[in-house]
Formats: sequence, C-alpha cells, structure tokens
Amino acid sequence: MTGAPTRTLADLRISPIGLGGNVFGWTADETTSFEVLDAYLDGGGNLIDTADGYSYWAPGNSGGESETVIGAWLASRPVRERVVLATKVSTKPDRSGLSADNIRRALEESLSRLRTDVIDIYYAHFDDESTPLEETVGAFEEARLVGRIRHVGLSNYTPERIRQWFAIADAHGYARPVVLQPHYNLLHRDDVEGPGARGQVAAELGMGLMPYFALAAGFLTGKYRRDEPISGERAGMVADYQRSECYDVVEAVARVAADHGVEPAAVALAWLRDRPGVTAPLASARNLSQLRPILEALTLEVSVTRRPGLSPGSPMPRAPDPLWGRPAPTECACPERNGGCIRRRGR
Repeated sequence: MTGAPTRTLADLRISPIGLGGNVFGWTADETTSFEVLDAYLDGGGNLIDTADGYSYWAPGNSGGESETVIGAWLASRPVRERVVLATKVSTKPDRSGLSADNIRRALEESLSRLRTDVIDIYYAHFDDESTPLEETVGAFEEARLVGRIRHVGLSNYTPERIRQWFAIADAHGYARPVVLQPHYNLLHRDDVEGPGARGQVAAELGMGLMPYFALAAGFLTGKYRRDEPISGERAGMVADYQRSECYDVVEAVARVAADHGVEPAAVALAWLRDRPGVTAPLASARNLSQLRPILEALTLEVSVTRRPGLSPGSPMPRAPDPLWGRPAPTECACPERNGGCIRRRGR
C-alpha cells in the first residue's frame, strides 16, 4: 500500500478520492471488480461508496448487486479495518423511501449483502417528502445508537431540507450528518458553488462534501470528441454535455494533463479534490485502465508554474476559473433525459 494522504471526516481518516461502486455487478463482473478493489486499496485509497439501489436499472438486476460484490470481496480478504465503507438507502425498488420501517429493513439487508456488522457512513440517498422528516431522522439515529452505522450522510438534499434535518437533530440531541453528496464537477457547479448553494450550507453546518459524477459520467475523461457520435452504456448520460462550451473545458483539461504526464481524468479529479469544503470526490472504474487516473489523482499536484492561472484553491466564484484562466462556461446541464435522470441511474 502506498503512502497516500488522508483527510479527516469526524473520526474517520479518508483518502482524498473515493471509489464509486455503481459499476460493480453492472459493467464490471465480480472478477474484474475484485481486481479494481484490490488495486484501489493497494494504491492508497480506502473509501468505497455504494448504494442498495445499485444497479437495479440494468437488465436482469433488481438492486443490491454492487453491495453483494463488495461484500464478497470483503469476506475474501482481511481488509475491513482498512476500508471506510459507505452505502445508501431509498432507491432499491423493493426498499424505496425513507420510512422508519423501510430504513430498518433496508439497513439489515445492506449489512447482510456487505457481510459486515457496521456501515461507516449511511446515507439518505434521495429525499422522501412522503415521509415525515422527523421519522426519517429518528430512524437514522436509532441505527447509530444500536451500532449498525457510525455516521449519517445526506445525498441530493436541497439546502432547505438539509437545514431542516439539522434542526430536528439538534432539537432531539441526535448526531448531526457529517457529509453531503452533491452532483458536482467541472461542468456542473451551480448546485454547490455560490451564495446559498449546497457548498455554503455544508460549510456552515460542518459537513464534508463527497461529490458524485466527479467525471461527468465519463465526459471529463476526454474520450468523447466534438462531432463524433457517442455510444455505449453512458451515451444517454452524457448527451447534453455535447455542447461547444463543455468541449472547451474538456480540451483545457487535456492540455493540463499533457503538461503533467497524466490522464485528463486525473486533472479533473484533482481540481475537484481541492475545491473548498471537498473531502473526497467519488469516481468509478469498471477496469484497471479506468482506475489508473483515480490513483494518479490521489497525489497529483497541478503545478501553477507550468500553466499560469492554474490554481486548485481558487475562490468559489466562476470568473476567472483556475483551470483555463478565463471565465468558466455557462453551466452544462444535468442530462436528465435519454433513459431517465442520471441522478438515479448509476450514482
């Protein structure tokens, strides 16, 4: 195992790039998934993120496939104490929503699939406004008190609902959530940056950020070219990124990557890794080739002397953006068509 740096979140020490588990049991079979997990851990990573709903959208799947693969891996190797394990509840079709009863049942099923007795970070995956928030908050606290989870996380919650969760927790003396998972990357920034956005709320409340879609469903890897048709599993997920300003960003990332002898994905991840408030971006890899830039990003330092204006610690406002030294492009929209909202497919 390499000496990669770690960051502190509550009482956890976490690698600065997390491994998303959405592909395990979907586009990566068990053997390949094990290879990726082994290499990630040996390369200095320790944060593995999944959800009970992964990967219900794939033909023949019903959810729980990713947790099952990760659980088999954990059971076959003495590595559990080296791993920060995170999963989520609310999207598995037969365990949807955040009622107290559903949370209890879903948690026990996740623990069984993951073959562990405790989950380090347990997320409310998507808000469930049909269930009283106080009921949901209470169920998460109950799980924490009985030792089935260590920490609570929120994913995809609006700033208003985040504040409401904290108000309920504080009123009852419950543990506060420690982390927020927002949609955030070089092409999708408005959800997090700026006054009143999720980044500001998380900072005020002491939450870390673990952004998903850190590579914009693969668009920031540079594998897509202007005016070339896109095919494959994620074609629909990146369709709305096929805009001139988005390609401008990708090409700027590729130039910086060439300067540093790394893949574009490593630069995009390192940029996000060093944004204010970010604990660890999440990125998935369906094979060892896709894992390589994730490992590079664990320690990559982008040199400000090799490309003037490149500074990962730039302020939150967009202009000028540090990566290309000019105002950032208009927000590239979240592609919610072409097969359903990507917030529920593969994240």
